[in-house]
Amino acid sequence: MNKLSGRWKLGLSLAVFTAAIWGLLPIALAITLRAVDPVTLTWARFLVAALMLGGILAVLGRLPQLSKTARGGWGVLALALFGLVGNFVLYVVALGHTSPTVAQIVTQLSPILLMLGGVVVFHERFTAIRWVGFVLLIVGLALFFNRRLPELMHPTEGLGLGVALFALASFVWAIYGLAQKWMLRHLQSQQILLLLYIGAAIVLSPAARPSVILKVDTVQAWMFAFCCANTVFAYGAFAEALKHWEASRVGATLTLTPLFTITAMWCVEHFAPTLVAPEGLNWISIVGAFVVVGGSMLCALGGAPAPAQVPAESGARAEVS
Repeated sequence: MNKLSGRWKLGLSLAVFTAAIWGLLPIALAITLRAVDPVTLTWARFLVAALMLGGILAVLGRLPQLSKTARGGWGVLALALFGLVGNFVLYVVALGHTSPTVAQIVTQLSPILLMLGGVVVFHERFTAIRWVGFVLLIVGLALFFNRRLPELMHPTEGLGLGVALFALASFVWAIYGLAQKWMLRHLQSQQILLLLYIGAAIVLSPAARPSVILKVDTVQAWMFAFCCANTVFAYGAFAEALKHWEASRVGATLTLTPLFTITAMWCVEHFAPTLVAPEGLNWISIVGAFVVVGGSMLCALGGAPAPAQVPAESGARAEVS
């Protein structure tokens, strides 16, 4: 077990910073998607993340060794790659049918599905407190969509399609998380992520259209840059936070991410209404968002500390990324 530094205030600050920039991510994605297609945007994010993380690991002399990767299992690595790429692509496609706040609320399912997967694959315990948190999350989702529940009955169009895609993105992210946890027996988390980023960039490159990036306007260019850098900076802050504070408390802090999105959306709607379409949340939806956050927080705190090496993005979580 890693020994904590005891600088819990620094750990809290880093966790809040991570939650904040993850909260801003879907807004930046929504703006960028006006000019850049989902596959190209996702390809660029993986490529930039691979170059940045690869450079850091090269300087530190911690690049992954192929012999250790082979022991970890190429099949498991391929499964993790499938989950990560699927999560990123499904997330941005779903975002085109919904809104940033809906994205963050629905993808709170990701860590819950990861925990349930841990029960099945690694025989971990899902405590009574976590079950309470799970129930609260479902209740919170119902409250959040209170006015639009009929739309969820049509999973082939509009909001229903977007929510269905977000749920699927959360499911494949859980597959990624479980595969990465298995790989941690042989490689460090940053080394696994580097291999996945490189693999994802290669997989998506045939369908990517880099030329469209040159056509973005100034605002979209800044949002595009933020989206590309977000994965590395958010994960870096997340990993650093775990050196100073308990993983369960860091995880609980990260459940606040949707509240940062709601606050940022309110600011955008009031000060730059043309950037993103207004969401029109009523007070019941706001209450539902807080209930979802409370349920997620109970799940994070209600058992053994969550694995420190698995990032929460949507992506992640990992989109999360």
